[in-house]
Amino acid sequence: MELLTDLMSNFWIALVLKLLVVALIIPLIGMVIGFAEMKLSAKMQARVGPYFAGGRWGWAQLIADGVKFFQKEDLIPRDADRPVFKVAPIVVMAGTVALFVVIPWGPGVIFRDLDIGIFYALAISSLTTVGVLMAGWASGNKYSLIGGLRAAGQLIAYELPLVFSAVAVVIMAGTMSMQGIVEAQVSAGYPFVLLQLVGFVVFMIAALAELSRIPFDLPIAESELVMGYLTEYSGFRFLFFFLAEFANMFSMSAIAVTLFLGGWHLPGIPADVLEFAGPLILIGKSFLLVFAMIWFRWTFPRVRQDQLQSLAWKWLIPISLANVILTGVFKVVL
Repeated sequence: MELLTDLMSNFWIALVLKLLVVALIIPLIGMVIGFAEMKLSAKMQARVGPYFAGGRWGWAQLIADGVKFFQKEDLIPRDADRPVFKVAPIVVMAGTVALFVVIPWGPGVIFRDLDIGIFYALAISSLTTVGVLMAGWASGNKYSLIGGLRAAGQLIAYELPLVFSAVAVVIMAGTMSMQGIVEAQVSAGYPFVLLQLVGFVVFMIAALAELSRIPFDLPIAESELVMGYLTEYSGFRFLFFFLAEFANMFSMSAIAVTLFLGGWHLPGIPADVLEFAGPLILIGKSFLLVFAMIWFRWTFPRVRQDQLQSLAWKWLIPISLANVILTGVFKVVL
């Protein structure tokens, strides 16, 4: 323990260790969520699901898939913009890694507690869509280009309600620090979702659109665009997009848990126990929201482009803006 403390006191060593931890967390979370999606979707559709790799439960299916992706040939289209085509998966993965930095895992357990933590998280979450747009633009494929432009359109439309929902929570907490928002809920004695139910619902809908998950998967839309911005990707570059999608499901769920559901705190659990149980509580709450995302995917049909834009501009943005105004009035009056 003393050796670990000494190592963490060195800035550069601590930075490298934190980055390694994050780099290990993302593939692990990706495999767990990917496996859960396969098994849950199979259950919802009354089919077997994976059961060869890893015995009757198929627990090693995602490991086998990962090995398969690394064995595949790395193909780049002749007409592609090669530098941008190669960088796009790295941009997507970098945005995913950076998002985990400000997630508060427990009391004092956070890679970097920024004063503008929620602002940083929402800004970094947009970086993934920039990578998607780069992939679509650089592929030299009309289907990929359409998918990338659709992703950009969704980002512009759904970033606003996502931010407005978070702003309402920031007003209640009086801080933009992610750890501070959790502590504000602990001090208040209740999770903010009790007063911000509308904001929570809007945030989750906007998060689904930001993640391009069904019913908002228009940037991929395999029945229309083959695989959209992913059409020309193969091998480990495709794997980067694949892992980023599942890891971002968890990170967006963790942000929602932090903002609305009390983060790592659970009423009735002593403070000394929370020091060890906090990360498990955060992970448990986050996976409940991940389950909801998977449930939505296999329950609702894909919306049309006009329906997607109408939902954002005509409904979610006015509702979330009104929620911000009411929260501000509530804060001033009380």
